[in-house]
Amino acid sequence: MQTELLIIKCKNSYIRVKDDTYTVCGLDKASVYPVTDMETVSRHCRQLKDKGFDDIRIRKLIITEEALT
Repeated sequence: MQTELLIIKCKNSYIRVKDDTYTVCGLDKASVYPVTDMETVSRHCRQLKDKGFDDIRIRKLIITEEALT
Protein backbone atom coordinates (compact mmCIF):
# COMPACT_ATOMS: atom_id res chain seq x y z
CA MET A 1 0.00 0.00 0.00
CA GLN A 2 1.24 3.49 -0.85
CA THR A 3 0.16 6.82 0.66
CA GLU A 4 0.99 10.32 -0.59
CA LEU A 5 1.16 13.27 1.80
CA LEU A 6 2.20 16.92 1.51
CA ILE A 7 4.86 18.48 3.72
CA ILE A 8 6.41 21.95 3.89
CA LYS A 9 10.18 22.10 3.60
CA CYS A 10 12.38 25.02 4.70
CA LYS A 11 15.94 24.73 3.43
CA ASN A 12 17.08 21.30 4.72
CA SER A 13 14.47 21.13 7.50
CA TYR A 14 10.69 20.87 7.73
CA ILE A 15 7.86 22.94 9.21
CA ARG A 16 5.58 22.03 12.09
CA VAL A 17 2.30 23.95 12.29
CA LYS A 18 0.63 24.10 15.69
CA ASP A 19 -1.90 26.70 16.84
CA ASP A 20 -0.92 28.91 13.85
CA THR A 21 2.71 28.90 15.04
CA TYR A 22 5.45 27.73 12.68
CA THR A 23 8.49 25.81 13.95
CA VAL A 24 11.46 24.50 11.97
CA CYS A 25 11.99 20.84 12.85
CA GLY A 26 13.07 17.43 11.64
CA LEU A 27 10.95 15.12 9.53
CA ASP A 28 9.74 13.20 12.60
CA LYS A 29 7.98 16.31 14.02
CA ALA A 30 6.80 17.93 10.77
CA SER A 31 3.15 18.54 9.95
CA VAL A 32 1.81 16.43 7.10
CA TYR A 33 -1.34 16.94 5.03
CA PRO A 34 -3.36 14.85 2.60
CA VAL A 35 -2.82 15.77 -1.05
CA THR A 36 -6.40 17.06 -1.16
CA ASP A 37 -5.40 19.79 1.35
CA MET A 38 -3.20 21.71 -1.13
CA GLU A 39 -5.10 24.97 -0.46
CA THR A 40 -4.23 24.86 3.26
CA VAL A 41 -0.59 23.99 2.57
CA SER A 42 -0.29 26.83 0.04
CA ARG A 43 -1.78 29.27 2.58
CA HIS A 44 0.79 28.18 5.17
CA CYS A 45 3.58 28.68 2.62
CA ARG A 46 2.41 32.23 1.87
CA GLN A 47 2.27 33.03 5.59
CA LEU A 48 5.73 31.56 6.17
CA LYS A 49 7.17 33.71 3.37
CA ASP A 50 5.41 36.78 4.81
CA LYS A 51 7.06 36.01 8.18
CA GLY A 52 10.51 35.96 6.54
CA PHE A 53 11.15 32.23 6.21
CA ASP A 54 13.44 31.49 3.24
CA ASP A 55 13.41 28.69 0.69
CA ILE A 56 9.89 27.47 1.50
CA ARG A 57 8.55 24.74 -0.77
CA ILE A 58 5.93 22.03 -0.81
CA ARG A 59 7.15 18.45 -1.11
CA LYS A 60 5.26 15.20 -1.57
CA LEU A 61 6.03 12.32 0.77
CA ILE A 62 5.36 8.87 -0.63
CA ILE A 63 5.01 6.29 2.11
CA THR A 64 5.01 2.61 1.25
CA GLU A 65 3.73 0.01 3.67
CA GLU A 66 5.00 -3.55 3.38
CA ALA A 67 4.95 -6.64 5.53
CA LEU A 68 7.98 -7.04 7.74
CA THR A 69 9.73 -10.28 6.91
